[in-house]
Amino acid sequence: METLTAKDLTLGYGEEIIIDDLNITIPKGEITVFIGGNGCGKSTLLRSMARLLKPKEGGVILHGEEIAKMPTKEVAKKLAILPQSPVSPEGLTVQDLVKQGRHPYKTMFKKWSKEDDLAVDEALKATNMLELLDRPVDSLSGGQRQRAWIAMTLAQKTDTILLDEPTTYLDMTHQIDILDLLFELNERDGRTVVMVLHDLNLACRYAHHIVAIKDKQVYAQGRPEEIISCNMVHDVFNMKCDVTYDPMFGTPMCIPHGRGRCLIKSAVEEARSQAKLS
Repeated sequence: METLTAKDLTLGYGEEIIIDDLNITIPKGEITVFIGGNGCGKSTLLRSMARLLKPKEGGVILHGEEIAKMPTKEVAKKLAILPQSPVSPEGLTVQDLVKQGRHPYKTMFKKWSKEDDLAVDEALKATNMLELLDRPVDSLSGGQRQRAWIAMTLAQKTDTILLDEPTTYLDMTHQIDILDLLFELNERDGRTVVMVLHDLNLACRYAHHIVAIKDKQVYAQGRPEEIISCNMVHDVFNMKCDVTYDPMFGTPMCIPHGRGRCLIKSAVEEARSQAKLS
């Protein structure tokens, strides 16, 4: 069952075309990851799917409705987006930030309710942020800050969450922490998660569905084990690599070629030198 589709989508800024006549399907209840080289249009595509960027041609369909024709608050009740490196007002507490996620449900006649309190509490619990609810967001570590923003999107109570590079600027521990959290939300609640990630191996580990973007189009899409190959990596990233399997998870694992320190190569060369001397 589909939750988000893009049909004949063309996107750009001014005269520059970033995405051209693209068609894509986001599977409902799964984790989808957009991959591709820098500047290929991953973030632009994600923004358009959240109605933050008006298409030049084509459109985005959300739960059977054209998103451009939907009221803003109705979109926000069905889809939440976390942009790259969001910034909160100075001194804003975690709890106040998470409360912002309830904005789509507020009207002149509907004030703050017990339902809103429950949604905020559930979001704080799901992200393990209850103990930090009174802390200013700008005083948190990178990983904690990202959890606070994710809690805000959870408070929106949407079935679909879009995240633009949610692990950017985080160390390895916090990257895994955030991705584990999103994986748990998908597993436990069946939420549809769409992310832009740069780390191909982490994309393979966490994604049910991968979309590779190249030359303004979808180069390939499908399950990691179906589309990740040496040829795909070379074509999309212009990089030579070997593709093996993650020994812990069994998912595809990319080993890029390069000039780094290679113990095996050094050992072989030393053995050859010794053979010549003898």
